[in-house]
Amino acid sequence: MTELPFLARAHAHATSIAFESGSEAHTYQQLIDHSAVLASALLAGAADLNEARVALLAPAGPGYTAAQWAIWRAGGIKIPICLSATENEWEYALTDSGASLLATTSALASKIRKLCERLGVRILVTDDTHKTASDAAGALPELTPDRRAMILYTSGTTSRPKGVVTTHANLQAQVESLVTAWHWSAADRIPLFLPMHHIHGIINVTACALWSGARVEHFERFDLATILGRVRARAYTLFMAVPTIYVKIIQALESAAPADRAALVAGFASMRLMVSGSAALPASVHEQWTALTGQKLLERYGMTETGMILSNPYTGERRPGAVGVPLPGVEVRLKTESGDIVSGEDTPGEIQTRGPGVFRAYWNRPEASADSFDEGWFRTGDMAVLETGYYRIMGRLSVDIIKSGGYKLSALEIEAALLEHPAIRECAVLGLPDDTWGEAVSAAVVLAENQSLELGSVREWCRDRLSAYKIPQRLVVVKELPRNAMGKVTKPAVRTLF
Repeated sequence: MTELPFLARAHAHATSIAFESGSEAHTYQQLIDHSAVLASALLAGAADLNEARVALLAPAGPGYTAAQWAIWRAGGIKIPICLSATENEWEYALTDSGASLLATTSALASKIRKLCERLGVRILVTDDTHKTASDAAGALPELTPDRRAMILYTSGTTSRPKGVVTTHANLQAQVESLVTAWHWSAADRIPLFLPMHHIHGIINVTACALWSGARVEHFERFDLATILGRVRARAYTLFMAVPTIYVKIIQALESAAPADRAALVAGFASMRLMVSGSAALPASVHEQWTALTGQKLLERYGMTETGMILSNPYTGERRPGAVGVPLPGVEVRLKTESGDIVSGEDTPGEIQTRGPGVFRAYWNRPEASADSFDEGWFRTGDMAVLETGYYRIMGRLSVDIIKSGGYKLSALEIEAALLEHPAIRECAVLGLPDDTWGEAVSAAVVLAENQSLELGSVREWCRDRLSAYKIPQRLVVVKELPRNAMGKVTKPAVRTLF
């Protein structure tokens, strides 16, 4: 094949605007041309990078995408790295992946240059490449879908981060599944404020939008006032965010003057789809959002290793607390700890999945790769149950499943009950070692303004909502919960609060 499908899709929308920010706009053709120039610069006279690893350190926007396409067009493997990471974290990603090149902006190059010089990593400053497309030297290599395209590092909550290797075919399958399920089209407009070292921003927003010929408005970070202003102007047809952002928007809507609230609500109500992901969406937040805006958030579930797996339907019931049904092209099964395949409903089991979007292997981790598959099915490590046709996530086997008094308890279920308490703004529930119970149900809570709370009143609140063995046995009140770059609460860090 002469070009990969993502490039053919871009050619079909050549004159359309791909990215905009303020008064600036970039067409698909400009992305194609810029990526050709950068690909030639990456090759530096070579015929093919032959899957050399190329790190990408850049903010979301046309420059990021042009550099990503350039890495692929030159035959390299893209390694997205976090803008806000420490130097030690950057060094780990570069050395673990064996990256020999780094594409970055002039603004960021100064921050990472010394590290790259020490490691012998060549830097390409993408916005200093001033040649035109016609000046690009030499032809670009011919590529096939089975080429490795990306190594995306996982969060590493239980060990050092692992590099998830995906091919061009894997990425295409992930994108096509979502484009079909969520009815993407060239008429869509979406804001992008999510990190670009995470599958949510890379695939669910940017790749799906550009595959469809849609328009992306990019932001350096989530700027509540600016984005609400754009919502008020009805600038978007889609909106994708993590639960934390929806909570912040709810707080802004509730505190807004009536006229402002009405204008903002009208902006949200005009969108055809709003999606929540990357962390569990409490049912109470789902219901608050619907009550405020009339919109029913679509919650989905996926992983770095697989892309999106499950989704509430575009048309049909979007059930609070559930993540829906398998996406197009995705197979899902549940397997109990005893090794039985779950054949009916209401029996918990580990989510296992297979399909063309599932990753190839962890980078240089053959044992971890082998352990992650069960007869060709990827083992997610997440527990779920099928209830009246929809899957509900119970939590991570290692973190969110609490084994107390012989019972397996879902921390997410207990969190949902606690979030209904008027004094609790945020919470995280986990099991802590206990001589009597094995693990004690423990809750870290952030209180609403001017509220106070003690364990006794929490337990009393829960008695009408939870079975006796799910009632918290320990409580700590904190000013904030520890979170990662995606805003997701990191439960290993929560343990240190007790």
